[in-house]
Amino acid sequence: MRTGALAATASVLAALALSGCDRGGNTDLGLALSTMNNPFFVGIKEGAQAEAEARGLKINITDAQNDPTQQINQMETFTSQNVKAAIINPVDSDAAVPAVGVANRADVPVISLDRGVNGGKVGSTIASDNVAGGRLAAKTLAESLGGKGKVAFLEGQPGTSAARERGQGFEEGIKKYPGIQVVARQPADFDRTKGMDVMSNMLQAHRDIAGVFAANDEMALGASKALGAKSGKAVKVVAFDGTPDGVKAVRNGTLTATVAQQPKLLGKQAVDWALKAARHQPLPKQVKVPVVLVTQKNAARYEG
Repeated sequence: MRTGALAATASVLAALALSGCDRGGNTDLGLALSTMNNPFFVGIKEGAQAEAEARGLKINITDAQNDPTQQINQMETFTSQNVKAAIINPVDSDAAVPAVGVANRADVPVISLDRGVNGGKVGSTIASDNVAGGRLAAKTLAESLGGKGKVAFLEGQPGTSAARERGQGFEEGIKKYPGIQVVARQPADFDRTKGMDVMSNMLQAHRDIAGVFAANDEMALGASKALGAKSGKAVKVVAFDGTPDGVKAVRNGTLTATVAQQPKLLGKQAVDWALKAARHQPLPKQVKVPVVLVTQKNAARYEG
């Protein structure tokens, strides 16, 4: 028992030496999530928590409930806890600037996660390759329609880099298919209920929609509910995220495919790069985490 305890203590000390963080009873890292009312961000939390625990570090993970003002308060809490680095998943890329400013004034390094920040000093932005994912979604949707048909685009939350980049990739990709016509596009704020409402309104104006791209799984699942029995069959639906609910819907055929992010890997990498920032190591401006296409053929591999 004595030998085991000594070994465990040595392991923790080694982790702290590696990170350059002296705990001293304080929190080592802060992670300000935009929301936890979304399976994707819960996955990020789990990945970050697991990585911090594996390194013997204490991390304070907060939920802004999609309120940018709360992220300012949370950053103030992190600096009062003497964190060595802070990670922010912005509610809004512009509105996050004051929150980053709080950390900057306290000389706390900042890492941005999943979404960029349009100002302040940020060491790195850790995010999925959203532009590439948007192109992949366009290709998948167009090919599922045989290269022709009318489609709708449910955009994400305005003001977020993820929504902008996925939209950019989708637009670039869909231009390669002149037989595809985007007849409707509207934000649904990455929200399932809004996705259903927006899709219902689109169908009233365009009853001949043959395909849908939704910039996240939650909106796609809402759209699927509005489409009813047509979803994934008469109307092809391509989503983005790869959440458990999204993958399940792909497997049962109500969604055609989803471009899957790797939220636990994003959380893990955020902790890793935050520790590098705490050691004042040179950081790349962006760290892109690959996306993968989930279809009915491979969905079982990504469930759970």
